[in-house]
Amino acid sequence: MDLKQLIIDKAKEVKIDIIGFTTCEPFYNMKDYLVIRREKGRETEFEEKDLNKRINPVLTLPECKTIIAIGLSYNVDFNERADYRLKGILSKSSWGLDYHWVLRDRMEKLIEEIKKLKDFNYRYFVDTGPLMDREVANRAGIGYYGKNCSIINDEYGSFIFLGYMLTDLELDIGDKRPASKCGDCTLCIDACPTKALEGPYRVNPKKCISYLTQSKDSIPYELREKMGVKIYGCDTCQRVCPKNKGVKKSDHQEFIPKLTKGYMDIEELFFISNRQFKDKYGRMAGSWRGKNILKRNGIIALVNMKDRENIRLIEPLLKDPNPMTREYAAWALLKLDYDYGRVVVGEWIKIENDEGVKSELEKLIK
Repeated sequence: MDLKQLIIDKAKEVKIDIIGFTTCEPFYNMKDYLVIRREKGRETEFEEKDLNKRINPVLTLPECKTIIAIGLSYNVDFNERADYRLKGILSKSSWGLDYHWVLRDRMEKLIEEIKKLKDFNYRYFVDTGPLMDREVANRAGIGYYGKNCSIINDEYGSFIFLGYMLTDLELDIGDKRPASKCGDCTLCIDACPTKALEGPYRVNPKKCISYLTQSKDSIPYELREKMGVKIYGCDTCQRVCPKNKGVKKSDHQEFIPKLTKGYMDIEELFFISNRQFKDKYGRMAGSWRGKNILKRNGIIALVNMKDRENIRLIEPLLKDPNPMTREYAAWALLKLDYDYGRVVVGEWIKIENDEGVKSELEKLIK
């Protein structure tokens, strides 16, 4: 019985687009990179802090023999436009149903199919695992690294979700790490709005718009104006990539943005309740950070529209119960009309009860 080929066949049956295999040997090649990254303060709050767990699969599953990596394309065709005026852009990764659910469902179905062939131990992850999923995918042969650090698959391009499964299965696995095919192209580097791509295969995550739209950390002033009207995520470097031209499109209906059409109504976002937000948007990937983070991003988007009329939506947010919202609202008023904003914010400081917000507002109007 060729178990590996049977797993590949079963993966197709459960609608997994791409599958690859690699050993559970530690990713020693990444250790120095991770150490330097930590020393430079470029770790994000989303990643495993134990560097040994980040490179050694056995620390997560001691009996690990083989890692099964999967990829699912989310590059769906959709061209409908939302019919409201103040549109905030959602990246393709948050167009449809939360991909964590979709990938986990596909992986669970594959696990059940493998169990019919052979009993085995496993752990599976979508985004939440300690290992670097892109490094796993690369070593498993799913795709090569683009200069924007995305994994690019020859058939599907880079709009692919990744997951992996640690198993104690013993399979015949060769070295499948593919080399980059980017050549001299630098379109992604040139197009990056914040210059987070600091060179080929070098990304500063703290400047990446995709990260900024998700982070709870204060967004530097100089980066806010580079975010455009993006509410969640950023597809700029992938959209300009030639390797995403003429590729096979996704047929996964779960990723079609039937509800949002790829946008969020910023005005609605400011005034719906938490319950209404969860009821309407709770099934999309971008909802995981909660309404307040998306509201903050919406405030930045209204500033970047450079329309003073947006003050009518921003000024009421000075009374918002969330301190972060009040802070960004004050900044936004000053950006859209400094003289008017200085008067309004100056009055608000007198009654602001959060010392952190008050200190920030005082710095803004000095």
